[in-house]
Amino acid sequence: MAARPDTVPPRRGSPGRRAPAALLLPATLGLLFLILPLAGLLVRAPWTTLPQRLAQPGVLTALRLSLQCATLATLLCLALGVPLAWLLARVDFPGRRLVRALVTVPLVLPPVVGGVALLLVFGRRGLVGEWLDGTFGVTLPFTTTGVVIAEAFVAMPFLIIAVEGALRGADRRYEEAAATLGAGRWTTFTHVTLPLVAPGIAAGAVLCWARALGEFGATITFAGNYPGTTQTMPLAVYLALETDLDAAIVLSLILLTVSVAILAGLRDRWISAP
Repeated sequence: MAARPDTVPPRRGSPGRRAPAALLLPATLGLLFLILPLAGLLVRAPWTTLPQRLAQPGVLTALRLSLQCATLATLLCLALGVPLAWLLARVDFPGRRLVRALVTVPLVLPPVVGGVALLLVFGRRGLVGEWLDGTFGVTLPFTTTGVVIAEAFVAMPFLIIAVEGALRGADRRYEEAAATLGAGRWTTFTHVTLPLVAPGIAAGAVLCWARALGEFGATITFAGNYPGTTQTMPLAVYLALETDLDAAIVLSLILLTVSVAILAGLRDRWISAP
């Protein structure tokens, strides 16, 4: 017997009802609000002199420093953030909600405030910085290492949130099976858990890297703006705005290209509808 029409589920992707004008108009305005500034960069870009400007030493130095610092910051976040995400996802301990809230604070904290906080901790008279300076002669502010620390501080929550979500969604039966076969906790973690959540770790690492690459406020506050040492691409854009608008546009185009490439690579996991 044929199925009744009212019992047949609607086909996915089939056209729905027309959008009401009360929603269509603000949605269109919102789309234009987000797209027009990006289009402005493309329209005003000095395309005829773009190759020469990209080959300038200052641009290449800022790009190289940005890529190096963002990569080092991501590695630091992986080393510290993955264990922390595992702790939040798999261990029930007193104050876990508070710890999770503290982990996400850099997401909403103004980056400049984060830079000031880093100075108060790692500065030469800071809580930890004074001990580092007096004991090992290590000074972190206004150095390339300071750039890495500032970027890791603001980017690590992106990695932790992604990895914790992947751990919570992973099937724990594989870990339980490994434990029944005699695998220790470390072996289970390295040979079972990490492969299970590898896509989540990869996605979180890419987002973390992108956030570190675009970091500005905490970097300029904690590390300064010294060409060749701490001047990353966002800082170079800020400096170029005061003297050469075309140079600022070229630097902005590089960051825009990187951002679009990252979103394109992660579209199936973060952008596409389920």
